[in-house]
Amino acid sequence: MPLLETLQRHCKTLRMPTASAVVADLLDQARCNDWDIERFTIALLEEEVEGRRQRRVERLYRSARLPVGKTLEALDQDRLTLRLRRQLQQLRDGMFVDRAVNVLIFGLPGRGKTHLAAAIGHELVHAGRSVLFIPTFKLIGRLLRAKRDLDLERELRHLDRFELLILDDIGYVQQDRDEMEVLFTLLAERYERRSTMITSNLVFSEWDRIFKHPMTTASAIDRLVHHSVILEFGKEMPSIRAQHAAQRNQSASTDHQPMPVSS
Repeated sequence: MPLLETLQRHCKTLRMPTASAVVADLLDQARCNDWDIERFTIALLEEEVEGRRQRRVERLYRSARLPVGKTLEALDQDRLTLRLRRQLQQLRDGMFVDRAVNVLIFGLPGRGKTHLAAAIGHELVHAGRSVLFIPTFKLIGRLLRAKRDLDLERELRHLDRFELLILDDIGYVQQDRDEMEVLFTLLAERYERRSTMITSNLVFSEWDRIFKHPMTTASAIDRLVHHSVILEFGKEMPSIRAQHAAQRNQSASTDHQPMPVSS
């Protein structure tokens, strides 16, 4: 068997698909550039390492369920306050995840909270970290079904695999007792172990609308705030959705203006 085929076969046996795919081209480069065996081996292994990183990132993106297009590049950072821009730069490297720090994002509807949270999620996934983005009401539905099927512990273990859990729009959830209990259980399980990012249009003083009971509300807030970074979209920031709607209306109005009639 030719040496090239032998190399490719061994690479496949060792589960090195990228190395198997590029070894022929690297051998040609090595001959043309007079590489020694050490340089060739390093180049081959670097290709495999990068291939594995890319495949891992692809898997992480599939499981993260991040909103398409809500990336850092698409975020209009000029709309953000100086404080928010600085906080964003500190969060995008993902070091807060290593310390199990929570990120709490507050603001009125339409200010860009979801986009900011998703943009941080995209940055972390690209860096090889595991993230799950999910609307809060959907997550609660999953937890309730697991509890009904006596499978809540397994579902919590599954969620624990994610280094960062992004709960979007917690303020829109109006829970009954069972819903409140499974959400509180999740937050308690992740406390000081995993990071949780939450977007909310309700400030803490209004969270009794979510957890109903004052003691439960206080306990949930305590667990979230103990190790946390708080991002606030102030009232002075205009609504992105309102701006876009105004632009669409203005464009439609311009498109339907009657053509001038020549005299």
